[in-house]
Amino acid sequence: MATNTTQTGPNVFQSRIGNFTVTGKAHSLSAWFVLSLRLMMGIAFLNAGLSKLLAAEPFSAAGYLMGAVPANGGPAVGFFTWIASNPTALAVIDVAVPFGQLAIGLGLIVGAFVRLAAFFGALMMVMFYLANWDVAHGVINGDFAYMLVFLAVAAFGAGRILGLDAYIEQYKIDGQALIEKYPKLDYVLG
Repeated sequence: MATNTTQTGPNVFQSRIGNFTVTGKAHSLSAWFVLSLRLMMGIAFLNAGLSKLLAAEPFSAAGYLMGAVPANGGPAVGFFTWIASNPTALAVIDVAVPFGQLAIGLGLIVGAFVRLAAFFGALMMVMFYLANWDVAHGVINGDFAYMLVFLAVAAFGAGRILGLDAYIEQYKIDGQALIEKYPKLDYVLG
């Protein structure tokens, strides 16, 4: 007869969705790997944002959205071409992409508001995945993999590993740690 035991203690993590529970045990080096993922994505996004902002020509997504996206034939072609043909939507995208990449990169590098940064990074990667649609080599590509890296960084609370989130959460307000006083901040910090 099989028994069902739940492990507790250091390096053990568990999640339950409905009646399905998964349990894992992290290696002692896991924190370093999670930190390296956070820093890698932070540097990549900081570089991407800075290269767009410091380029000789102002950044515009119009050419890509009108040319490459339809050629890729993805499921959201209509949405992306609508953005490119709508001056207001395009103006928002032309600001949101480089400044979003810059903010995500900085947040990840310093470890501040990491879950919020990772959420928007994952959202951006989903949009890039749909725009760069090419399933010739399978449905998993770099954009999809980066989206999963962002989600892992958020799930593991990577901002608490040599990051500012560890300090922000413990900031005292009326003698109580910020994260205890406002527990919903756990969705953006960590």
